[in-house]
Amino acid sequence: MILRVWNNMGKAKLERFVMEEDLEPHDTEAVDATEVSPAPEGSSAQQEMSSSNAEEADVGFSASCLTTAELQQHWRAVKQEFRSVKLLFDIPTTRIIDQKISKYVVYQVVVIRSGSYDCERVAIERRYSDFLHLHQELLLDFSEEMEDIVMPRKKMTRNFSEENIAERRVALRDYLTQLYSLRCVRKSQAFVAFFTHKELKTSYDLLRGGRFSRALEGLQKVLVLQEKLSSHNPTLVVPTLCAILVCQRDLEDFDAAFQTGRRALPTVRRYELRQYQGPLLEALVDLGYSLGLPVAQLQDELTRIQDSPNELVSDMSLKELVVQEFV
Repeated sequence: MILRVWNNMGKAKLERFVMEEDLEPHDTEAVDATEVSPAPEGSSAQQEMSSSNAEEADVGFSASCLTTAELQQHWRAVKQEFRSVKLLFDIPTTRIIDQKISKYVVYQVVVIRSGSYDCERVAIERRYSDFLHLHQELLLDFSEEMEDIVMPRKKMTRNFSEENIAERRVALRDYLTQLYSLRCVRKSQAFVAFFTHKELKTSYDLLRGGRFSRALEGLQKVLVLQEKLSSHNPTLVVPTLCAILVCQRDLEDFDAAFQTGRRALPTVRRYELRQYQGPLLEALVDLGYSLGLPVAQLQDELTRIQDSPNELVSDMSLKELVVQEFV
């Protein structure tokens, strides 16, 4: 396990490991904080037990609660937190929307994970006014950090000429790249919301209206973007995963719904997301029974949470919890 590797590394080797993994300053501190002191020589069994206990303490729950697949998923997420995910932005195409009372340009924005082939290149569409709103919102919190970043100006004439549109397309692409280069900006809620808020709101409106197929399509698109943009905070994908589960269950794709719930559960446990834990476990137990799967462990966990006097468990079902989003 990753903590066991750190135990056997000296300070100099650890620093080189941090550099090789391209960690950011706050990530280096996280590594140092989780470093475990080695056990005395000749006590390998004790060292192994200590290391195992440290892992469970860091996770925030007993590893015995998880299946092998869930443990693998969890540790992939843990290791990802200590890496800086590099993203590239592209605006490959544009289109002009010509309505009776307005005319404007829509820019197709693509977020690409660098370092390996990214087969999930989800595209969104944004207007110049959306970029301007993002810039103004970021300036409220990061005016000093953004003093060298200039928002591309809108021209007074010939806004719809091919030359001006192509020029602004490149400028807006470079603008997103500059924003992303600022750690405080790329981890801000406003920056992530720029890429996901519109699609999320539309998807939740469709879900509340019972149009589950279209809602599912939009939510899956958003999930790809959230996973790329929010590696610093894995909890941001939990509401989206729960909404996807609700859509899949109402579309009677029970197996996919169960797998989606199992995907969300380790993060819910690790970060103690109480409002989701009870409803998610209840949904998984019901799905497991429908599929004929062994769910005794999940049922025991749900019962333990419900019977605990110190636990704040939501009385709502997972669907009731999900439909409250973006109301």
